[in-house]
Amino acid sequence: MNFSGITYIMMAFGVVVLGVFITLIVLVIRALLKYIRSKDVRQEKAETRKSLGEALKVHRTRCKMTQEFVAETLGVSRQAVSKWETGTSDPSTSNLIALAKLFGISAEELLKEVEV
Repeated sequence: MNFSGITYIMMAFGVVVLGVFITLIVLVIRALLKYIRSKDVRQEKAETRKSLGEALKVHRTRCKMTQEFVAETLGVSRQAVSKWETGTSDPSTSNLIALAKLFGISAEELLKEVEV
């Protein structure tokens, strides 16, 4: 068998392409493994960081209060409390402070739970 220079170049090019392909596959597998292993961290972060509405609902239910009770205590409508919890609207600063006081925490503690 007599190979010409072009044949050797084509073979070398094929080897390089195969090497690049294998390297990419290895990198993708490593990235997927790292992502899979980080599931617990991602889940914990998602649980600790929440919207203001989620934080309000968690504290309201922890205190065994209804939306209606919270609304009557603050002098707002039950729909307003519902909108705060769903994130449709945000409570005013004075209502936020009143909510924190009602839940037995500081406004600072309440806001620390909220994702920026």
